[in-house]
Amino acid sequence: MTSRFRKLSHSLYECKYHVVFCPKYRYRIFKEGIGEYAKQQVYQLCKQKEQVVVLELNVQPEHVHLVVEIPPKYAVSEFMGYLKGKLAIRLFIMLRDQIDYAEFVRRGSHAGMLGDVALV
Repeated sequence: MTSRFRKLSHSLYECKYHVVFCPKYRYRIFKEGIGEYAKQQVYQLCKQKEQVVVLELNVQPEHVHLVVEIPPKYAVSEFMGYLKGKLAIRLFIMLRDQIDYAEFVRRGSHAGMLGDVALV
């Protein structure tokens, strides 16, 4: 039987977040092959962070929905800064001729925590 909790050296945790982020001015840049490339890059970037697990990922033309399990040793804002920054650079390199870098960079994202709160 598997536990729903994950383990760090001195703690058990279950931290799942629903994160939504979008390009500046909600430009529809995640169309066709670009959306699929962005999806692959999100999975690859999340694998580079220790114990970060992508549970769900949905790429729409103007925004990305991501349900991710992030260990408490990473701040959600720190992780999202890493993810959005690296993704923007990789997409810009791919689309250098088609789009301006400023269209990828937008401050902020929305993060909501998932799950039950049980008081013991």
